[in-house]
Order: sequence, then C-alpha cells, then structure tokens
Amino acid sequence: MKGVVLAGGLGKRLEPLTRITNKHLLPVYDRPMIYYPLQTLVEAGISQILIVTGGANAGDFLRLLGNGEEFGLKHLDYTYQRGEGGIADALRLAEHFAAGEPIVVILGDNVVERSIRSYVQRFTAAGKGAKILLKEVDDPSRFGVAELRGDRIIGIEEKPRQPKSPYAVTGIYLYDAKVFDVIRTLTPSGRGELEITDVNNAYIARGEMTYDILDGWWTDAGLPETLYRAASLVRERALQQEGIGVSIREAVTNR
Repeated sequence: MKGVVLAGGLGKRLEPLTRITNKHLLPVYDRPMIYYPLQTLVEAGISQILIVTGGANAGDFLRLLGNGEEFGLKHLDYTYQRGEGGIADALRLAEHFAAGEPIVVILGDNVVERSIRSYVQRFTAAGKGAKILLKEVDDPSRFGVAELRGDRIIGIEEKPRQPKSPYAVTGIYLYDAKVFDVIRTLTPSGRGELEITDVNNAYIARGEMTYDILDGWWTDAGLPETLYRAASLVRERALQQEGIGVSIREAVTNR
C-alpha cells in the first residue's frame, strides 16, 4: 500500500495568506499544514509516500520535508502538477509512483484526530475496489455528499443545495490500481477540472465502492474559518495529551 498527499492548487479561498506561499505550508497551530496528512499516512503504516504539489512554491516542500526523516521515513517522492486541473488530474500524476499497487489518497488540507490504520487494513483485506471515509457534518452542502441505502453507498453529489444525507465525503480515498483507468475516461466538468466525485461515482456504478464513518473529529483547513478550527482542535488535542503525560509522570513519581 502506498500513500499520496495532494498539495497543489492556488488556495484562493485563503487569500491574502496564500498570495506568497502554498496553502499547505501555512501553520496549523504549531506545525505546517502538510505535516498532518503526512503523519496520518505514516501512522497508518504507510512508508512509501508521494507528494503532488504545484505553483511557484513547490520547491519549499523539498526544503521543509526533505526525505521525510522527521516522520521516520527513508524517502519521500515528489511530483509537480501544472495549473489547476482538479483533484483527479493531480491523482493522475501518481500512476507511475503507484506501479500497480493500491493507494491511500489524502488531501493536503485534511486534519484528523485519530488513526486511519483500521480502515486501511480493511481495504487491504478486501483486495479490490475503492473505499471512502465519511463524516457527519452540520454543513454538508459545502462538500461532496454521500447518498446511503442501508450499508451501501449509491451515489455522491457535489455541493448539493438539498443534501440527501448529513455525511460528507472527507478528503481520504482508498483505491485499487484501476483508478488510473477510471481517470482516463473522465471529461472535464463545468469548472474545467477532472473531478474526484466522478471517479468515486464510477466505482459506485460498478458496485466496487465501500465506505466507513471516520472516528474522531475531522476538518479541512481550506477556508479562514476551517483553518482556525483546525488549529483550535489540534491545540486542544495537544493540551489533552500533555495533561495525560503529566498525570502518568505524577502517578509514577508518587508510587
């Protein structure tokens, strides 16, 4: 299993913060945003990771991350996306890196509370198809929204005015090697982009899509308010972990 972090785009919704840097290099509490999806993949047991980036600041990722030693990695791969062709277009660039293996794809502005290892393991055991991670949200019309029927997902609608469920598609996707064949069949949407929703709906149409409900909190950090929310959630988690650590040390000391 290999991992792909999609960290391209211009981040226009975060201007003027992104006028001179890539969105994924902005701070979320005490670390650059890109650290969080990388750590999520590493904690899931994935050691071969590709970062897809673009724009004028692509070289800054290499200077910041190097070969990933800070994350316990021996090597990091990088590739460059020209322009803004959409998420599926960015994923297309990972075909050579994937080399026929299944992949876990995470958007570079996604921050999660807990490990995704169990979802990766279930997908690996299935051996084929695709899996997406969903999360119940208060504002589903801002996301791709899953329509569920029993334990099946029967469709995904992008930013619907009248959502058919409260379950947003998070920016974490698991695919077999067929995903690149699917991408080759896509045509640009009205936005002129290759849409990841079209990829997911293609798997759904073939009966090869499963889903899990993500445990713990999740947020993207692509808007000023969600960037603030991500920093607040990460800070709260850090303080809780620090408190647990202090309690353990005190318990050991007082024995």
